[in-house]
Amino acid sequence: MKNKYVIGLDIGTTSVKAVLFDLIGQVISEKEIEYPLHTPREGWAEQDPLEIEKATIQVIYKVIHEKNIDKYQILTVGLSCAMHSLICMDEEGDPLSPSITWADGRSMDQAERLRNERLGIDLYKKTGTPIHPMSPLMKLMWMKENQYTPYQKASKFVSIKEFLLYRWFGQEVVDYSVAAATGLFNFSELTWDQTALKLAGITEEQLFFPKPPSHVLYGMKKSISEKIGFGKDIPFVIGATDGPLANLGIGAIEPGEMAITIGTSGAIRQMTQQPKIDSKQKTFCYAFTDQLSLVGGPVNNGGIVLKWLKDLLGSNTDYDQLTQLCSNVQPGAEGIIFLPYLNGERAPIWNPQAKGNLFGLTIRHGKEHIIRAGLEGVVFSIYHVSEALEKIVGQGTKLYASGGFARSDLWIQILADMFNQEIHVPQSYQSSAWGAAWMGLYSIGEVSSLSEIKPYIPMKSSCLPNQKHHEIYKERFAVYKRLNETLSPLYIM
Repeated sequence: MKNKYVIGLDIGTTSVKAVLFDLIGQVISEKEIEYPLHTPREGWAEQDPLEIEKATIQVIYKVIHEKNIDKYQILTVGLSCAMHSLICMDEEGDPLSPSITWADGRSMDQAERLRNERLGIDLYKKTGTPIHPMSPLMKLMWMKENQYTPYQKASKFVSIKEFLLYRWFGQEVVDYSVAAATGLFNFSELTWDQTALKLAGITEEQLFFPKPPSHVLYGMKKSISEKIGFGKDIPFVIGATDGPLANLGIGAIEPGEMAITIGTSGAIRQMTQQPKIDSKQKTFCYAFTDQLSLVGGPVNNGGIVLKWLKDLLGSNTDYDQLTQLCSNVQPGAEGIIFLPYLNGERAPIWNPQAKGNLFGLTIRHGKEHIIRAGLEGVVFSIYHVSEALEKIVGQGTKLYASGGFARSDLWIQILADMFNQEIHVPQSYQSSAWGAAWMGLYSIGEVSSLSEIKPYIPMKSSCLPNQKHHEIYKERFAVYKRLNETLSPLYIM
């Protein structure tokens, strides 16, 4: 009898990944196709939805045919996607606008105005989405106020995942977590919020129907299934956003279990059985299932900091060699502190105008010290979010790491030392894809619960903290926070 497989499809900000798993969580094949981010004006961040659709079709085809997998061996495809994208779409399912990503800052003025009003605070309490240019609510307010032509002509307003599934299956459905990340969704009632809709200037009929992440889609259009290379009756499971699925895929689903993900950006998150919000709007709270919510905070600057350093320093080495260059630098980077706000910042300061800063440079410092400070600065930003998160959910009892940074032993050691906790690392850093795949298996009845995933997560190792290093980071983090507070009023608003 032939083996059975499941595909986790992760539609990210810079690329789409398809990962073929066996039923015990081992990666059989994985493929990735990148697509560009367009910045036609300062602060804008857009992508071509049709280019992403083409890449998504190609990546599924490649991951299947690389291993000569029979289409009947595929049980299901589970979907994951990045949060906060927005597309203006016509009645035929064609895009009227680019896909505007979470990194787009054009609605900065609208966000700043609403964040300081009582209405903004009330909306955060109902939706769990901090008032920030990342959210589709803010983007829609900008469109309304600026008479954006695609907005005026649109039949529907959708995320990139909704866009693809509508074009492939003809269904107007959106999972809870994608809906929650819009800023338009009441996380307690699991319905569209009328106050938010009024602010956005749209109606409920212009949005898709909220569904749990276990919703299954059948009957893919023949024109699409032929391009992908398998039958139109293979079930696609709507899944969720990459945040909750990364938690699921790494096993961080019980109280006290926190997942730290660093890819291009980063986040720290915990599942809760009840929605929990922060009175100062420092964290988010998004619905995941009927019983589970995701609480946490995202940072804008993760692996993008290392890429910037690589480009800035003119290094021809790869990332492993780059981090190796600073491996002998002592914790604290010999006095350098890096505020990593190259792309503004979200949690916990929620300031799109924040700027990166190198503090403490002397003539004796070399590029190895700057690289080390960059790695530490990214983890400082995650630790900064954890302080706000702990106030509403308590201290994490078990920490998991996922995302591209988990391939770096040095970066994981910095994380362990800063948090002063053991860090658990899976074999595959594609935790969102495995979470999506497991959600697929759960939705078609192959497994009986989400929590059953834990024994099926192949773990690579764990990393223990160094107490001496932790004391250094504790001292340096206090300086990091003081710098943040001192410089914040100087950012141009």
